[in-house]
Amino acid sequence: MLELTVRLPPDPSDCSATMTLPFDQRQKSRFRGQLDRGDEVAVLLPRGTVLRDGDILTTELGYPKVRVIAAPELLSVVRDDDPHALLRAAYHLGNRHIPLQIEPGELRFTADHVLDEMLHGLGIHVTRAQLPFEPEAGAYGGGHGHTHAHHHHHD
Repeated sequence: MLELTVRLPPDPSDCSATMTLPFDQRQKSRFRGQLDRGDEVAVLLPRGTVLRDGDILTTELGYPKVRVIAAPELLSVVRDDDPHALLRAAYHLGNRHIPLQIEPGELRFTADHVLDEMLHGLGIHVTRAQLPFEPEAGAYGGGHGHTHAHHHHHD
C-alpha cells in the first residue's frame, strides 16, 4: 500500500493522480483512503494537518504526486445582498463553533436543520446545495503548518 507522508502546496500541473475527499476526511491526518482511480493508500501526515482542495500529497521519495480534491457535500447556504444579514448569520453560527466557509455574499456550513431553523427564525434565508466545502482555517492557521516554535511565558 502506498504511504502518502508529505504534503506540498497546490500545483495541479505536476500530478499523476487525484483523491476526492469530503471535509470530514480531510480533517484527519492519518487514514486509509482510495485514489480516484482505485488504488488504496495510507495517508500519514503530522497530527493536526488539515488537507485543503488542491494540496498535493506524495511519498518520501516525491512520487507519485496526488492532488486532493474537495468533494461536493450537502451544505446549508446563506446568500444575501444585505451585509448586515450575513454578519448576523456569521455571528450566530460562530457562537456554535461550527466550521464555516465565508465567500463574498455567502456563508456555507454542513447541512444542519437545527441551524437552518435558527437562522430562519432570525429572518435569514437558507438553502441547500451540493458543493465542495472549504471552511475557514481559523485565526491560528487551523492545521496549515502553524507550529508553536516560540515559548509563551505567563508570569
